[in-house]
Amino acid sequence: MQLYLNQKLKIYNSLSGKKEIFKPLNEGHIGMYVCGPTVYSNVHLGNCRTFMSFDMIFRYLKHLGYKVRYVRNITDAGHLVDDAEDGEDKIAKKARLEQLEPMEVVQRYTIDFHNILEQFNFLPPSIEPTATGHIIEQIEIIKDILEKGFAYEVNGSVYFDVSKFNDSYEYGKLSGRKLEDMIANTRELAAQDDKKSPQDFALWKKAEPQHIMRWPSPWGDGFPGWHLECTAMSTKYLGETFDIHGGGMDLKFPHHECEIAQAEACYGHSPVRYWMHANMLTMNGKKMAKSTGNNILPGEIFTGENDILSKAFSPSVVRFFMMQAHYTSILDLSNDALLASEKGFSRLMDSLSVLEGLETGSSSDFDVEAWRQQCYDAMNDDFNTPILIANLFEAVKHINLIKEGKENITSADKDILTQTLNGFIFDILGLEQKGGTSEDAGKLSGVVELLIKLRKEARENKDFATSDKIRDQLAELGIQLKDGKEGTTFSI
Repeated sequence: MQLYLNQKLKIYNSLSGKKEIFKPLNEGHIGMYVCGPTVYSNVHLGNCRTFMSFDMIFRYLKHLGYKVRYVRNITDAGHLVDDAEDGEDKIAKKARLEQLEPMEVVQRYTIDFHNILEQFNFLPPSIEPTATGHIIEQIEIIKDILEKGFAYEVNGSVYFDVSKFNDSYEYGKLSGRKLEDMIANTRELAAQDDKKSPQDFALWKKAEPQHIMRWPSPWGDGFPGWHLECTAMSTKYLGETFDIHGGGMDLKFPHHECEIAQAEACYGHSPVRYWMHANMLTMNGKKMAKSTGNNILPGEIFTGENDILSKAFSPSVVRFFMMQAHYTSILDLSNDALLASEKGFSRLMDSLSVLEGLETGSSSDFDVEAWRQQCYDAMNDDFNTPILIANLFEAVKHINLIKEGKENITSADKDILTQTLNGFIFDILGLEQKGGTSEDAGKLSGVVELLIKLRKEARENKDFATSDKIRDQLAELGIQLKDGKEGTTFSI
C-alpha cells in the first residue's frame, strides 16, 4: 500500500536550514546513505543513537510504501587518529596495541557492531559496503578530480585544493562556514607540510614504511583519505545525485562538507538533496568519554555489569528511551531516565494485552481515525517520535477507560486501533515485546502465588513486618500486588 501518496512528509534539511516537503528524485523510490562506523573499537552508545535514528527513518519510509535502497558503510581502511592529516591510523594503532593483523581488528569489531545492532532490533541496510572493497573506485575519483584541476599531487600524496574549488563552488555551505574566515583563523603551515593551505584535505596519503594498511596507486603506495570513501560508495550505489545523506552532527564539518566538495568537483553538481544530522547523546549531563569514565557500552547496559546504573535494562527499553527524544535533540542518559522509560515501555506493552481482551459495542467514544492521522502527522513532521509516543499514550488512556466500562469501542475501531498501535510500536519504532515461554510464565505465576499465600498467612497472624517485606521486595522486582475484595492479584 502506497501510503506516501496521502501523507505529506517534511524533513529538516541541514543544507537549507529548514523543513522541506520531501520529494524523492524518482517517485516511489528513495536512495539513502548513512555514514557507518570505523571498526577499531566496540560500538559507542552515541553512535548507536545515530544509527537507531536512521533505522527508525528507514522503517517509516518503508512503512509509507517507498522502495528504499539504504546504504550504510563500514570504514575498515581506518583513518588517522583525531581525524588529522598526519599521525597513526586508528585501525593500525589498535592492531599494534593488540598485536593483531589490522583485518583481525576489523573483523572483531564489525562482528561486535552487528551483534549490538541486532540486539537493538535494527533492520539491516540494503547494502553495507566496505572502504577496502572500493579502493579502485576511490582512485578513479581522485584521477577525475586531478584532471579537472581541483587537486594536486605532492611527494606521493594527493590533496584537494579547497581555494581553487571555492572559486567555482561554495565550500562551507553545509556548515555555514566561510573559507575566508577559516583561513583567517588558522595558523601557517609547518615547513614540512606538503599542503598548499591548511584547509586542503587528503584524497590519498603516501604510506610511510611503517604504515601497515597500504595499496598501490598511480602516485605510489598509500591509502585513501577518510572523506573520499563515502563519496565513492554513495555515488556508486545511489548515483551521482541521491535523496538522503545522514550521519551524526559531528560529521557535518569537515567530513560531509568535504564529501560535497569532492562530488561537486567530480560531477559538477551537488550530490545530495536532503542532508540529515542526528544529535549527540550525553550521560548525567556530561559528554560521554572513555577518558573521563563517563562512558558506558550498550552490552554493559543490557547485562547490568557497570557502576553507573542501578540495574540492567533491556535493548527495547533503551530503544524506547532514545525514541522519546527527537533525533535532532541532545539526549541525556541517566539511571532515572532509563527507569522512567522502563515504566513507560511496560505501560505501552501492557495496554496491548488489555486491548486484545476488550469487549466491543455498537458505538465508539474514541475517534480512532482522527487519532491515527495524528500519529502520522507526528511522523510526517520530520519524524517526530516524542509527539508520536505522546499520541500512543493517549490511546493507552482510552484503552484503560474502555476496560473500566467508562467508554465504548466498536469492533471495526478496535481492529484499526490494534493495527495502528502494532504498526507504530513494532514496525516503525522497532520495539520488541519479548518474554519467556508460557511454561516459564506458569512457573513464575506459581512462585508469586505461593508468596501471596505466605503473605496472607503472615497478615492473619498479624505479622505485618513479614507481609510488608514480601510486598515490597516483589515490588522491587517489578511485581505489583493488588489487594481487593476477591483476594490479592499481581501484575508485572
